[in-house]
Amino acid sequence: MDQTVLNFGMTASVIIGYFISISLITISFYKSHANNYLSGSLFLIATLTLLELLAMISTNIAFVVLSNFRLDFLFAATLCTYFLIQIKHPLLKNGHYKWIYLPFFCSVVFEIPIYLLKLHGSFFEFLAFFIRDSASIVFNTFFIFWGRYLVKNATTISEDKRRWLLRLNCFVLCIIISWILTRVEFYIFNSTHTFYLLWLLLALFLWWVLYYGVFRLQIIAQKEELHAYLVSKKNVAHPKRNPVRQPKSMNISEVITQLYSVMEEEELYKNPLLSRLDLAVRLGTSEGYLSQIINQKINKSVIQFVNEYRIKMAKNLLHDPRFDKYSVEAIGMEAGFKSKSAFYTVFKTSLEMSPGAYRKLQERPDSF
Repeated sequence: MDQTVLNFGMTASVIIGYFISISLITISFYKSHANNYLSGSLFLIATLTLLELLAMISTNIAFVVLSNFRLDFLFAATLCTYFLIQIKHPLLKNGHYKWIYLPFFCSVVFEIPIYLLKLHGSFFEFLAFFIRDSASIVFNTFFIFWGRYLVKNATTISEDKRRWLLRLNCFVLCIIISWILTRVEFYIFNSTHTFYLLWLLLALFLWWVLYYGVFRLQIIAQKEELHAYLVSKKNVAHPKRNPVRQPKSMNISEVITQLYSVMEEEELYKNPLLSRLDLAVRLGTSEGYLSQIINQKINKSVIQFVNEYRIKMAKNLLHDPRFDKYSVEAIGMEAGFKSKSAFYTVFKTSLEMSPGAYRKLQERPDSF
């Protein structure tokens, strides 16, 4: 029964791993140079799991030989390359990063004489396996910690991307720790109970990578690209702007004038963390006074006033065919909404339809 559950868990991990790795390189939404390496890493995890499963349920020497080629060395190399691409590390320019693939090729060369001399099952093979296993654990652990260090100190990425990369790194580290525990249990106690934890972590990791990690990161990448494009167009149209004047004391009409000015010229609404206090400080007035003016003179709350600008910008982007390649979520983030749910809720309340439905409606002008 235990073996059946373990085999089922490993089979599920293999299927999920192959599905996600193929999706990353075939679905246009996910396609990118960095994701090619992430796809390779996930494909290798799935293959390692498959080989381990086949070696457990079959005595075929081919499965044993293939599992001894140590694809785990290649996994560390591809994942590290993924981190380097995401943070735009200088090593990518001179090509020196390719040396991290050398241990894998060395492990392949090391396996050949064992196969040719038919040493499988001998003490020499067990010793060689132990040495390569230990070397692989050290190699993977080193590059995971090195990748974490690079991400933490990178100055070329946004905080959202940094958080995603650190979470990915942490998840892989947990898998490595679980992997180490399986080896300790195997060598010392000659049992495989911790394999359950390892395959459970692998299954959770693979689903997390696709449905939270990669999807979220791709939206962030689109948002950054969209933001850069809009900023470049804005700078061409308005190369210079005079700073908004902040008098020491302002009457109601002056506050309203300045309020519209900072919202339209500085686009403060695009800050998802913009608060009533932030807006009041920017206008040089008190939070309560600003809230009172907006309530009484504009007949809206501060959040309603700000969200109107966000919705207006989102509508413009969704209506413009130049931005059709960007996801609805990326457009919502660029307009200043903190989350997908907040964007959808406010948009639907305002227009009585979802952002996706609004975009489709704009594609059919004859429907008006």
